[in-house]
Amino acid sequence: MIDLQNVTKTYRSGEETIFALKDINLTVSGGEYITITGHSGSGKSTLLHIIGGLDHPSSGNVMIDSLDITRINDRELSRYRNLYVGFVFQTFNLHPTYNALENVALPLVFAGISPAERIKRAKESLKAVGLSQRASHQPGELSGGEKQRVAIARALVTRPHIILADEPTGNLDSQSGELIIEILISLNRSQGITLLVVTHNPDLARSSPRSLLLRDGIIAKERRS
Repeated sequence: MIDLQNVTKTYRSGEETIFALKDINLTVSGGEYITITGHSGSGKSTLLHIIGGLDHPSSGNVMIDSLDITRINDRELSRYRNLYVGFVFQTFNLHPTYNALENVALPLVFAGISPAERIKRAKESLKAVGLSQRASHQPGELSGGEKQRVAIARALVTRPHIILADEPTGNLDSQSGELIIEILISLNRSQGITLLVVTHNPDLARSSPRSLLLRDGIIAKERRS
């Protein structure tokens, strides 16, 4: 369960206060799949970053199950990000000199998992996204779609409760993008992972069970099928 209570995020620009989010109230049940749409600057990425513990709200509370992540220290927040949330970004964020297997295993290093278990779980994650045969390849030897599948495998390797995907198909051709979305939806359905996807794709938003439209930092519209 994700529960945002009166969440506001502001920034200062000279004498001006800019509202990235304004008094957001949002409840997401475990296992839901939600798309988030809106123009650039509407607050989509800020919303994901706050849920994922990458950013702090200026006011309000963010409850993840019974944990208020706005009230925990940096060490606890780092543990939350590492073990509870999987991130998938538009730009892949793969280490250029590590092969696919090493990139996928990297979060487990920070989690203190043994080397043998890291390799085992990284192989399982690569298999889940259909990339077992590319485990020894470095990012420069992979296509854009394969890089994003490695990024999804990396998000999966800690066995997270939540996957936050910020424009995961933005740098991909349409065929690769469709495959990435199919993989994410399959994980949501088969493993019950809560899935939040920021997208500019109106077809994807229309096809999701629940969609939020953000405008100027507020939830301007919500649709459920």
